[in-house]
Amino acid sequence: MFRALQYKNYRLFFSGQGISLIGTWMQQIAMSWLVYRLTDSVFLLGILGFASQIPSFLLGPFAGVVSDRFNRHRILIFTQALSMVQASVLATLVLTERATTTWLIGLSVFLGIVNAFDVSARQAFVVSLIPKREDVSNAIALNSSMFNMARLVGPSIAGILIAAVGEGMCFLINAISYVAVILSLLLIKVTPFVQSKKDAQIWRSLKEGFGYAFGFPPIRAIILLIALISLFGMPFSVLMPVFARDILHGGANTLGYLMGASGIGALLGALYLAQRSSVIGLGKIIIGATLLMSVGLICFSFTQSLWLALIFIFMTGLGMIVQMAANNTILQTIVDDDKRGRVMSFYSMAFMGMAPFGSLIAGAVADRIGVAYTFLGCGIMCFLSIIPFAIQLPNLRKMVRPIYERLGILPQVATGLQSATALTTPPEDQ
Repeated sequence: MFRALQYKNYRLFFSGQGISLIGTWMQQIAMSWLVYRLTDSVFLLGILGFASQIPSFLLGPFAGVVSDRFNRHRILIFTQALSMVQASVLATLVLTERATTTWLIGLSVFLGIVNAFDVSARQAFVVSLIPKREDVSNAIALNSSMFNMARLVGPSIAGILIAAVGEGMCFLINAISYVAVILSLLLIKVTPFVQSKKDAQIWRSLKEGFGYAFGFPPIRAIILLIALISLFGMPFSVLMPVFARDILHGGANTLGYLMGASGIGALLGALYLAQRSSVIGLGKIIIGATLLMSVGLICFSFTQSLWLALIFIFMTGLGMIVQMAANNTILQTIVDDDKRGRVMSFYSMAFMGMAPFGSLIAGAVADRIGVAYTFLGCGIMCFLSIIPFAIQLPNLRKMVRPIYERLGILPQVATGLQSATALTTPPEDQ
Protein backbone atom coordinates (compact mmCIF):
# COMPACT_ATOMS: atom_id res chain seq x y z
CA MET A 1 0.00 0.00 0.00
CA PHE A 2 2.88 2.40 0.72
CA ARG A 3 5.46 1.21 -1.83
CA ALA A 4 5.91 4.64 -3.45
CA LEU A 5 7.33 5.92 -0.14
CA GLN A 6 10.48 3.87 -0.73
CA TYR A 7 11.70 6.73 -2.96
CA LYS A 8 13.35 9.56 -1.02
CA ASN A 9 12.18 12.35 -3.32
CA TYR A 10 8.59 11.20 -3.09
CA ARG A 11 8.82 10.90 0.71
CA LEU A 12 9.99 14.51 0.92
CA PHE A 13 7.22 15.69 -1.40
CA PHE A 14 4.61 13.62 0.47
CA SER A 15 5.56 14.93 3.93
CA GLY A 16 5.81 18.59 2.90
CA GLN A 17 2.53 18.55 1.02
CA GLY A 18 0.83 16.70 3.87
CA ILE A 19 1.61 19.44 6.37
CA SER A 20 0.76 22.26 3.98
CA LEU A 21 -2.56 20.75 2.91
CA ILE A 22 -3.83 20.73 6.49
CA GLY A 23 -3.36 24.51 6.50
CA THR A 24 -4.98 24.77 3.06
CA TRP A 25 -8.13 22.99 4.24
CA MET A 26 -8.23 25.13 7.37
CA GLN A 27 -8.13 28.24 5.19
CA GLN A 28 -10.82 26.95 2.85
CA ILE A 29 -13.27 26.22 5.67
CA ALA A 30 -12.47 29.49 7.45
CA MET A 31 -12.91 31.49 4.24
CA SER A 32 -16.36 30.02 3.53
CA TRP A 33 -17.50 30.52 7.11
CA LEU A 34 -16.16 34.08 7.23
CA VAL A 35 -17.92 35.13 4.02
CA TYR A 36 -21.22 33.59 5.12
CA ARG A 37 -20.92 35.15 8.59
CA LEU A 38 -20.22 38.60 7.14
CA THR A 39 -22.85 38.54 4.37
CA ASP A 40 -25.49 35.85 5.13
CA SER A 41 -25.53 35.39 1.36
CA VAL A 42 -25.57 31.97 -0.32
CA PHE A 43 -24.97 33.68 -3.65
CA LEU A 44 -21.77 35.32 -2.40
CA LEU A 45 -20.54 31.89 -1.30
CA GLY A 46 -21.01 30.82 -4.91
CA ILE A 47 -19.18 33.94 -6.09
CA LEU A 48 -16.28 33.12 -3.75
CA GLY A 49 -15.98 29.61 -5.17
CA PHE A 50 -16.20 30.98 -8.70
CA ALA A 51 -13.50 33.61 -8.05
CA SER A 52 -11.04 31.11 -6.59
CA GLN A 53 -11.38 28.50 -9.34
CA ILE A 54 -12.22 30.30 -12.59
CA PRO A 55 -8.52 31.09 -13.25
CA SER A 56 -7.90 27.32 -13.59
CA PHE A 57 -10.42 27.23 -16.41
CA LEU A 58 -9.09 30.31 -18.20
CA LEU A 59 -5.36 29.73 -17.67
CA GLY A 60 -5.23 25.92 -17.53
CA PRO A 61 -4.07 25.25 -21.13
CA PHE A 62 -1.43 28.00 -20.96
CA ALA A 63 -0.24 26.65 -17.60
CA GLY A 64 0.15 23.23 -19.21
CA VAL A 65 2.41 24.64 -21.91
CA VAL A 66 4.51 26.39 -19.24
CA SER A 67 4.76 23.09 -17.35
CA ASP A 68 5.99 21.24 -20.44
CA ARG A 69 8.47 23.95 -21.46
CA PHE A 70 10.08 24.90 -18.14
CA ASN A 71 11.48 23.32 -14.99
CA ARG A 72 8.48 22.02 -13.04
CA HIS A 73 10.49 21.86 -9.82
CA ARG A 74 11.20 25.61 -9.90
CA ILE A 75 7.62 26.40 -10.93
CA LEU A 76 6.35 24.61 -7.81
CA ILE A 77 8.74 26.44 -5.49
CA PHE A 78 7.60 29.77 -6.97
CA THR A 79 3.86 28.98 -6.78
CA GLN A 80 4.10 27.76 -3.19
CA ALA A 81 5.95 30.93 -2.17
CA LEU A 82 3.20 33.05 -3.76
CA SER A 83 0.54 31.00 -1.96
CA MET A 84 2.30 31.71 1.34
CA VAL A 85 2.21 35.44 0.56
CA GLN A 86 -1.53 35.24 -0.16
CA ALA A 87 -2.25 33.44 3.12
CA SER A 88 -0.12 35.95 5.05
CA VAL A 89 -1.97 38.95 3.62
CA LEU A 90 -5.30 37.26 4.34
CA ALA A 91 -4.31 36.51 7.94
CA THR A 92 -3.17 40.11 8.47
CA LEU A 93 -6.44 41.55 7.14
CA VAL A 94 -8.66 39.26 9.21
CA LEU A 95 -6.66 39.54 12.44
CA THR A 96 -6.68 43.34 12.19
CA GLU A 97 -10.42 43.28 11.34
CA ARG A 98 -9.93 45.01 8.00
CA ALA A 99 -11.18 42.17 5.81
CA THR A 100 -14.01 42.97 3.40
CA THR A 101 -15.74 40.80 0.82
CA THR A 102 -13.89 42.71 -1.90
CA TRP A 103 -10.54 41.83 -0.36
CA LEU A 104 -11.56 38.22 0.20
CA ILE A 105 -12.73 37.74 -3.38
CA GLY A 106 -9.67 39.56 -4.78
CA LEU A 107 -7.28 37.36 -2.79
CA SER A 108 -9.24 34.28 -3.89
CA VAL A 109 -8.74 35.28 -7.54
CA PHE A 110 -5.00 35.74 -6.91
CA LEU A 111 -4.72 32.29 -5.33
CA GLY A 112 -6.71 30.83 -8.21
CA ILE A 113 -4.20 32.22 -10.71
CA VAL A 114 -1.32 30.74 -8.71
CA ASN A 115 -3.11 27.38 -8.45
CA ALA A 116 -3.69 27.22 -12.20
CA PHE A 117 0.07 26.94 -12.71
CA ASP A 118 0.71 24.96 -9.53
CA VAL A 119 -1.75 22.11 -10.19
CA SER A 120 -0.58 21.45 -13.73
CA ALA A 121 3.10 21.43 -12.74
CA ARG A 122 2.48 19.36 -9.59
CA GLN A 123 0.46 16.67 -11.37
CA ALA A 124 3.22 16.22 -13.93
CA PHE A 125 6.05 16.58 -11.39
CA VAL A 126 4.89 13.73 -9.13
CA VAL A 127 5.50 11.17 -11.89
CA SER A 128 9.15 12.27 -12.20
CA LEU A 129 9.67 11.37 -8.52
CA ILE A 130 8.80 7.70 -9.17
CA PRO A 131 11.51 5.78 -11.10
CA LYS A 132 9.32 2.70 -11.73
CA ARG A 133 6.23 3.20 -13.90
CA GLU A 134 4.34 0.43 -12.09
CA ASP A 135 4.49 2.45 -8.85
CA VAL A 136 2.96 5.60 -10.36
CA SER A 137 -0.61 4.49 -9.59
CA ASN A 138 0.37 3.88 -5.96
CA ALA A 139 1.93 7.36 -5.72
CA ILE A 140 -1.23 8.97 -7.11
CA ALA A 141 -3.40 7.01 -4.66
CA LEU A 142 -1.12 7.99 -1.76
CA ASN A 143 -1.37 11.61 -2.88
CA SER A 144 -5.14 11.29 -2.66
CA SER A 145 -4.77 9.69 0.79
CA MET A 146 -2.60 12.60 1.92
CA PHE A 147 -5.04 15.13 0.48
CA ASN A 148 -7.96 13.53 2.28
CA MET A 149 -6.14 13.00 5.55
CA ALA A 150 -5.57 16.76 5.48
CA ARG A 151 -9.21 17.19 4.50
CA LEU A 152 -10.13 15.25 7.62
CA VAL A 153 -7.76 17.00 10.04
CA GLY A 154 -7.88 20.55 8.63
CA PRO A 155 -11.63 21.23 8.87
CA SER A 156 -11.80 19.65 12.33
CA ILE A 157 -9.08 21.96 13.63
CA ALA A 158 -10.62 24.90 11.78
CA GLY A 159 -14.02 24.30 13.35
CA ILE A 160 -12.49 24.36 16.84
CA LEU A 161 -10.35 27.44 16.15
CA ILE A 162 -13.16 29.41 14.52
CA ALA A 163 -15.42 28.79 17.51
CA ALA A 164 -12.63 29.65 19.98
CA VAL A 165 -10.63 32.53 18.48
CA GLY A 166 -12.09 33.31 15.05
CA GLU A 167 -11.10 32.72 11.44
CA GLY A 168 -7.88 34.75 11.43
CA MET A 169 -5.83 32.10 13.23
CA CYS A 170 -6.69 29.53 10.53
CA PHE A 171 -5.25 31.82 7.86
CA LEU A 172 -2.10 32.42 9.92
CA ILE A 173 -1.50 28.69 10.45
CA ASN A 174 -1.93 28.11 6.73
CA ALA A 175 0.69 30.76 5.95
CA ILE A 176 3.16 29.08 8.32
CA SER A 177 2.42 25.62 6.91
CA TYR A 178 3.85 26.62 3.52
CA VAL A 179 7.32 26.62 5.09
CA ALA A 180 7.15 22.80 5.21
CA VAL A 181 6.31 22.31 1.54
CA ILE A 182 8.85 24.88 0.32
CA LEU A 183 11.58 23.28 2.43
CA SER A 184 10.72 19.79 1.14
CA LEU A 185 10.82 21.02 -2.48
CA LEU A 186 14.24 22.59 -1.90
CA LEU A 187 15.55 19.28 -0.55
CA ILE A 188 14.31 17.25 -3.53
CA LYS A 189 17.04 16.42 -6.04
CA VAL A 190 15.79 15.55 -9.52
CA THR A 191 17.23 15.65 -13.02
CA PRO A 192 16.23 19.02 -14.52
CA PHE A 193 13.38 18.77 -16.98
CA VAL A 194 14.53 19.29 -20.58
CA GLN A 195 12.09 20.25 -23.32
CA SER A 196 13.36 19.21 -26.71
CA LYS A 197 11.03 21.64 -28.54
CA LYS A 198 11.80 24.70 -26.48
CA ASP A 199 11.55 26.99 -29.50
CA ALA A 200 8.06 25.86 -30.42
CA GLN A 201 5.46 28.62 -30.37
CA ILE A 202 3.08 28.63 -27.43
CA TRP A 203 -0.03 28.54 -29.62
CA ARG A 204 1.37 25.64 -31.62
CA SER A 205 2.09 23.78 -28.38
CA LEU A 206 -1.43 24.50 -27.18
CA LYS A 207 -2.92 23.20 -30.42
CA GLU A 208 -0.75 20.09 -30.31
CA GLY A 209 -1.76 19.35 -26.71
CA PHE A 210 -5.45 19.93 -27.43
CA GLY A 211 -5.36 17.67 -30.48
CA TYR A 212 -3.59 14.94 -28.53
CA ALA A 213 -5.93 15.08 -25.52
CA PHE A 214 -9.24 15.38 -27.33
CA GLY A 215 -8.29 13.37 -30.41
CA PHE A 216 -7.83 10.17 -28.39
CA PRO A 217 -11.28 8.97 -27.16
CA PRO A 218 -10.12 7.47 -23.82
CA ILE A 219 -8.45 10.73 -22.72
CA ARG A 220 -11.37 12.75 -24.06
CA ALA A 221 -13.94 10.60 -22.25
CA ILE A 222 -12.09 10.88 -18.94
CA ILE A 223 -11.68 14.67 -19.14
CA LEU A 224 -15.34 15.16 -20.07
CA LEU A 225 -16.48 12.93 -17.20
CA ILE A 226 -14.32 14.83 -14.71
CA ALA A 227 -15.69 18.13 -16.05
CA LEU A 228 -19.29 16.99 -15.55
CA ILE A 229 -18.68 15.63 -12.05
CA SER A 230 -16.86 18.83 -11.08
CA LEU A 231 -19.68 20.95 -12.49
CA PHE A 232 -22.47 19.11 -10.71
CA GLY A 233 -20.74 17.37 -7.79
CA MET A 234 -18.13 19.74 -6.40
CA PRO A 235 -20.53 22.57 -5.33
CA PHE A 236 -21.60 20.51 -2.30
CA SER A 237 -18.50 21.68 -0.41
CA VAL A 238 -19.20 25.35 -1.21
CA LEU A 239 -22.78 25.11 0.10
CA MET A 240 -21.83 23.09 3.19
CA PRO A 241 -21.79 26.12 5.56
CA VAL A 242 -25.40 26.85 4.57
CA PHE A 243 -26.46 23.25 5.15
CA ALA A 244 -24.66 23.15 8.51
CA ARG A 245 -26.27 26.35 9.79
CA ASP A 246 -29.70 26.50 8.15
CA ILE A 247 -30.66 22.82 7.74
CA LEU A 248 -28.87 21.19 10.68
CA HIS A 249 -29.04 24.35 12.85
CA GLY A 250 -25.39 24.00 13.88
CA GLY A 251 -22.30 26.16 13.96
CA ALA A 252 -18.68 25.98 12.85
CA ASN A 253 -18.24 22.69 14.73
CA THR A 254 -21.06 21.12 12.72
CA LEU A 255 -19.40 22.26 9.51
CA GLY A 256 -16.17 20.68 10.72
CA TYR A 257 -17.96 17.39 11.44
CA LEU A 258 -19.51 17.30 7.97
CA MET A 259 -16.26 18.07 6.19
CA GLY A 260 -14.49 15.58 8.45
CA ALA A 261 -16.95 12.80 7.58
CA SER A 262 -16.52 13.54 3.89
CA GLY A 263 -12.76 13.47 4.44
CA ILE A 264 -12.89 10.08 6.19
CA GLY A 265 -14.81 8.61 3.27
CA ALA A 266 -12.37 10.10 0.79
CA LEU A 267 -9.37 8.87 2.81
CA LEU A 268 -10.67 5.29 2.92
CA GLY A 269 -11.37 5.45 -0.81
CA ALA A 270 -7.84 6.63 -1.53
CA LEU A 271 -6.34 3.90 0.68
CA TYR A 272 -8.44 1.33 -1.17
CA LEU A 273 -6.90 2.50 -4.45
CA ALA A 274 -3.40 2.54 -2.91
CA GLN A 275 -3.53 -1.16 -2.07
CA ARG A 276 -4.37 -2.06 -5.69
CA SER A 277 -1.38 -3.35 -7.63
CA SER A 278 -2.56 -2.45 -11.14
CA VAL A 279 -4.66 0.00 -13.12
CA ILE A 280 -6.58 -2.92 -14.62
CA GLY A 281 -10.22 -2.85 -13.56
CA LEU A 282 -10.41 0.89 -12.82
CA GLY A 283 -13.08 1.47 -15.48
CA LYS A 284 -15.75 -0.39 -13.55
CA ILE A 285 -14.54 1.19 -10.31
CA ILE A 286 -15.04 4.66 -11.82
CA ILE A 287 -18.64 3.80 -12.68
CA GLY A 288 -19.37 2.29 -9.26
CA ALA A 289 -17.75 5.17 -7.38
CA THR A 290 -19.71 7.77 -9.35
CA LEU A 291 -22.96 5.96 -8.61
CA LEU A 292 -22.07 5.83 -4.89
CA MET A 293 -21.34 9.55 -4.89
CA SER A 294 -24.64 10.29 -6.64
CA VAL A 295 -26.71 8.23 -4.21
CA GLY A 296 -24.88 9.82 -1.27
CA LEU A 297 -25.69 13.34 -2.48
CA ILE A 298 -29.34 12.49 -3.15
CA CYS A 299 -29.81 10.94 0.30
CA PHE A 300 -27.89 13.79 1.96
CA SER A 301 -30.29 16.31 0.46
CA PHE A 302 -33.27 14.76 2.30
CA THR A 303 -31.80 14.48 5.78
CA GLN A 304 -32.22 16.86 8.70
CA SER A 305 -30.36 14.64 11.18
CA LEU A 306 -26.67 15.21 11.81
CA TRP A 307 -25.91 11.50 12.14
CA LEU A 308 -27.63 10.61 8.88
CA ALA A 309 -25.97 13.59 7.22
CA LEU A 310 -22.55 12.32 8.35
CA ILE A 311 -23.25 8.85 6.89
CA PHE A 312 -24.41 10.17 3.52
CA ILE A 313 -21.65 12.75 3.16
CA PHE A 314 -19.19 9.96 4.02
CA MET A 315 -20.57 8.02 1.03
CA THR A 316 -20.28 11.11 -1.16
CA GLY A 317 -16.67 11.75 -0.18
CA LEU A 318 -15.75 8.09 -0.71
CA GLY A 319 -17.31 7.95 -4.17
CA MET A 320 -15.91 11.31 -5.30
CA ILE A 321 -12.26 10.65 -4.45
CA VAL A 322 -12.24 7.10 -5.83
CA GLN A 323 -13.72 8.36 -9.09
CA MET A 324 -11.33 11.31 -9.38
CA ALA A 325 -8.19 9.42 -8.33
CA ALA A 326 -8.97 6.46 -10.59
CA ASN A 327 -9.43 8.81 -13.55
CA ASN A 328 -6.16 10.56 -12.70
CA THR A 329 -4.34 7.22 -12.45
CA ILE A 330 -5.43 6.09 -15.90
CA LEU A 331 -4.57 9.46 -17.46
CA GLN A 332 -1.09 9.47 -15.92
CA THR A 333 -0.56 5.91 -17.16
CA ILE A 334 -1.55 6.32 -20.80
CA VAL A 335 -0.29 9.84 -21.57
CA ASP A 336 3.04 10.49 -23.33
CA ASP A 337 5.69 12.10 -21.11
CA ASP A 338 6.38 15.04 -23.44
CA LYS A 339 2.68 16.03 -23.38
CA ARG A 340 1.99 15.22 -19.74
CA GLY A 341 1.91 18.84 -18.55
CA ARG A 342 -0.58 19.89 -21.20
CA VAL A 343 -2.86 16.89 -20.69
CA MET A 344 -2.80 17.35 -16.92
CA SER A 345 -3.62 21.02 -17.43
CA PHE A 346 -6.77 19.92 -19.24
CA TYR A 347 -7.41 17.56 -16.33
CA SER A 348 -7.04 20.40 -13.82
CA MET A 349 -9.09 22.64 -16.11
CA ALA A 350 -11.89 20.07 -15.96
CA PHE A 351 -11.42 19.26 -12.27
CA MET A 352 -10.93 22.75 -10.86
CA GLY A 353 -12.00 24.92 -13.78
CA MET A 354 -15.57 23.62 -14.06
CA ALA A 355 -16.16 23.74 -10.31
CA PRO A 356 -16.51 27.57 -10.24
CA PHE A 357 -19.33 27.43 -12.78
CA GLY A 358 -20.96 24.77 -10.62
CA SER A 359 -20.48 26.90 -7.51
CA LEU A 360 -21.96 29.96 -9.22
CA ILE A 361 -24.95 28.02 -10.55
CA ALA A 362 -25.49 26.17 -7.28
CA GLY A 363 -25.32 29.40 -5.28
CA ALA A 364 -27.91 31.07 -7.52
CA VAL A 365 -30.18 28.00 -7.54
CA ALA A 366 -29.91 27.54 -3.76
CA ASP A 367 -30.95 31.18 -3.29
CA ARG A 368 -34.17 30.42 -5.18
CA ILE A 369 -35.16 26.86 -4.26
CA GLY A 370 -33.08 26.13 -1.17
CA VAL A 371 -29.86 24.23 -0.53
CA ALA A 372 -31.56 20.84 0.01
CA TYR A 373 -33.17 20.77 -3.44
CA THR A 374 -29.89 22.00 -4.94
CA PHE A 375 -28.06 19.00 -3.46
CA LEU A 376 -30.78 16.73 -4.84
CA GLY A 377 -30.34 18.17 -8.33
CA CYS A 378 -26.56 17.81 -8.10
CA GLY A 379 -26.89 14.13 -7.19
CA ILE A 380 -29.25 13.43 -10.07
CA MET A 381 -27.00 15.18 -12.59
CA CYS A 382 -23.94 13.23 -11.37
CA PHE A 383 -25.92 10.01 -11.87
CA LEU A 384 -26.81 11.00 -15.44
CA SER A 385 -23.21 12.04 -16.20
CA ILE A 386 -21.79 8.53 -15.79
CA ILE A 387 -24.17 6.91 -18.29
CA PRO A 388 -22.30 7.95 -21.50
CA PHE A 389 -18.98 6.80 -19.99
CA ALA A 390 -20.47 3.42 -19.02
CA ILE A 391 -21.79 2.93 -22.55
CA GLN A 392 -18.41 3.77 -24.12
CA LEU A 393 -16.32 1.69 -21.69
CA PRO A 394 -15.97 -1.51 -23.81
CA ASN A 395 -14.66 0.47 -26.81
CA LEU A 396 -12.37 2.58 -24.63
CA ARG A 397 -10.80 -0.58 -23.22
CA LYS A 398 -9.92 -1.78 -26.72
CA MET A 399 -8.20 1.54 -27.52
CA VAL A 400 -6.17 1.55 -24.30
CA ARG A 401 -5.11 -2.11 -24.59
CA PRO A 402 -2.12 -1.46 -26.95
CA ILE A 403 -0.74 1.15 -24.53
CA TYR A 404 -1.05 -1.23 -21.59
CA GLU A 405 0.67 -3.97 -23.60
CA ARG A 406 3.51 -1.62 -24.57
CA LEU A 407 4.00 -0.63 -20.93
CA GLY A 408 3.92 -4.27 -19.79
CA ILE A 409 0.72 -3.80 -17.79
CA LEU A 410 -1.05 -6.28 -20.07
CA PRO A 411 1.28 -9.02 -21.36
CA GLN A 412 0.96 -9.88 -25.04
CA VAL A 413 0.05 -13.52 -24.60
CA ALA A 414 -2.48 -15.99 -25.91
CA THR A 415 -5.73 -14.59 -27.25
CA GLY A 416 -7.83 -16.49 -24.73
CA LEU A 417 -5.92 -15.04 -21.78
CA GLN A 418 -6.10 -11.56 -23.32
CA SER A 419 -9.87 -11.88 -23.68
CA ALA A 420 -10.22 -12.91 -20.06
CA THR A 421 -8.06 -10.04 -18.90
CA ALA A 422 -9.99 -7.59 -21.11
CA LEU A 423 -13.02 -8.05 -18.92
CA THR A 424 -11.27 -5.99 -16.25
CA THR A 425 -9.44 -3.27 -18.24
CA PRO A 426 -10.23 0.54 -18.41
CA PRO A 427 -9.31 4.15 -19.38
CA GLU A 428 -9.02 7.63 -17.47
CA ASP A 429 -3.90 14.95 -9.52
CA GLN A 430 -4.05 18.95 -6.65
